[in-house]
Amino acid sequence: MKRIMALFLFVAVFASQQFVYANEMIKVKLKNDIGDKEKLTIQVKGRYTFMDGIEDIKEGAVHILSIKKGSIVLTNQNEKLALTKSFVLIPDQYDEEHVITVNDKKYLGAMEFTIEDGQYIRPINQIPLEDYLKGVVPFEVYPSWKLETLKAQALAARTYTMTHLDMEMDDTIQFQVYGGYEWHEKASKAVEETKDEIITFKNMPINAYYSASNGGVTENNENVWKETAKPYFPIKVDQFDPIQPWTLRLHKEQLLLKEIDATGMNCWVKLEEKDPSITEPMKKRLNKQGFEGDIKILSISNLGIAPDHNKSNRAKKGSIKIEFLRRLIEGTILYEVVELNDIAINQIRPLIGGSTFRSYLIDSFEEHDHFYLIKGRGFGHGVGMGQWGASIMGDKGYTYREIIHYYYPGTTIRKIADIQEK
Repeated sequence: MKRIMALFLFVAVFASQQFVYANEMIKVKLKNDIGDKEKLTIQVKGRYTFMDGIEDIKEGAVHILSIKKGSIVLTNQNEKLALTKSFVLIPDQYDEEHVITVNDKKYLGAMEFTIEDGQYIRPINQIPLEDYLKGVVPFEVYPSWKLETLKAQALAARTYTMTHLDMEMDDTIQFQVYGGYEWHEKASKAVEETKDEIITFKNMPINAYYSASNGGVTENNENVWKETAKPYFPIKVDQFDPIQPWTLRLHKEQLLLKEIDATGMNCWVKLEEKDPSITEPMKKRLNKQGFEGDIKILSISNLGIAPDHNKSNRAKKGSIKIEFLRRLIEGTILYEVVELNDIAINQIRPLIGGSTFRSYLIDSFEEHDHFYLIKGRGFGHGVGMGQWGASIMGDKGYTYREIIHYYYPGTTIRKIADIQEK
């Protein structure tokens, strides 16, 4: 058994290499399932203490965390405790008998709670690397897939984690989906049987990108993130990818101003866009870009995909114009326009939503009188391992090492300790 003794991630810096290795702990912000909440409920199984190691939190009781006057307040049926802007709960021992539940989602390890953007309570889970991966693998791929595919995913996820330790990782697709202490037997076995193994090139861990499906053609990292092109991310036909064609149909007019009765009761609430699966992520993206308040999308009055493509035949640039109404807290309603012309298409896709605008491998774009129609292939950026292709390789009997070398050609699988010793 090992006791978690500190808040911060311990790292060892090897002066001979420009790389930082984790000694034990990973920190991950919880956003995917938690969302942005001003109030959270927590429960603990086993003894959890505050960071001072003296005062503990009552086991089994439902505790409510809320924000008051810039501090986090913890309450239950019997007590109320005003805390600071952040605090950490630490298990008496690190094992599966010590579990912390946040809004009905279970986690192992320590949990930090801090105030984010002055209004939300943000939990940050602190957990050993290998157990973090047990919460990643079954949420990045189907845990029912073949063991060798799960092993390949474990290697990609472990290597990706090691090369992103200097960033504030969260549990979303922005980094890796992490489901906490919701483990699956086969996925955990894949992590355990590949323990400490990572993918390297010239004795250094690679940035092991992966996506769901490359649509039959892999992509180079330079074309997606403007990084230096890496030889282990070639543009090539993927004979195993299932292609996964998709179609996006988007109405130009989402709401008609002339049909809005501003004098009616609850008229704002009754306004519903024609394509809510697209407009909801669009509104969240606009909020993040500084357009605060409640948003209603009026129209996507311009959408275009430039005809020039890169070597993998993926689209490079496009244009979009969004007209919308924005209601402020005091009730003021503003008319707003966001217009982006001839810009990198990776700035357009997030506005429409990655779950509908699935990739940049676009086969056709049509503009009709009342809607746009886009057809493409794949799901994700297409760099590195294609998860569905890896699944098919596993079904065909390929080993995890063969899967890794197919999607990251020229790389070597090594133990973390072997790299540290060099």
